Amino acid sequence: MQRNETLVLALPKGRILGEVVPMIRRAGIEIEPEFDNEDSRQLRFKTNHPGVDVIRVRNFDVATFVAFGAAHMGVAGNDVLMEFDYPEIYAPLDLGIGRCRIAVAAPQEDANREDPSRWSRLTVATKYPGITKRHFAARGVQAECIKLNGAMELAPTLGLSRRIVDLVQTGSTLKANGLVEIEHIADITSRFIVNRVALKTRPTEIGGWIERLREAADAA
Repeated sequence: MQRNETLVLALPKGRILGEVVPMIRRAGIEIEPEFDNEDSRQLRFKTNHPGVDVIRVRNFDVATFVAFGAAHMGVAGNDVLMEFDYPEIYAPLDLGIGRCRIAVAAPQEDANREDPSRWSRLTVATKYPGITKRHFAARGVQAECIKLNGAMELAPTLGLSRRIVDLVQTGSTLKANGLVEIEHIADITSRFIVNRVALKTRPTEIGGWIERLREAADAA
């Protein structure tokens, strides 16, 4: 990473973006108008700071871009950080947005008759195999994970897996599909993250943005 290289800030697509952008603006970053064009295929955007560009990528990919140094800074949910556990990422700031939780869910009839404390082995559909395996391994349960990227709630009704691990915000999607939460794994919020090497080589610039985001989060 060169000292004169443009800093790249990775922002996540999806529901979190609507909460992230106002905070970024409070921190003093205005993104070029094309960023607000929902039909645009552009992925990299200029800002009012000549030394800062913004990229818009999938939530899971923010951590990868930052970990490998393609982006210097980013915003990612701690579900993503827990799943990948990249040592190259430093997460100095909880932005307090994107609040939800990771939970184990199952059909209502299973929840009524099963005791999770008696499990020794189970199959789980999830997009978080790392989090899932660690959660169950901590109490000696072997979890076989079936990796899905979406529509987790279909797994029990279609016979793929009776249990799922997924993000839960209101619980309405679970309820609509006949599922209930049976275990809480972790509370989730979005974090401001930075690449550790970039922070060491450009501490003034990146440290300054950490403080600006901290003030913006406190003002929310």
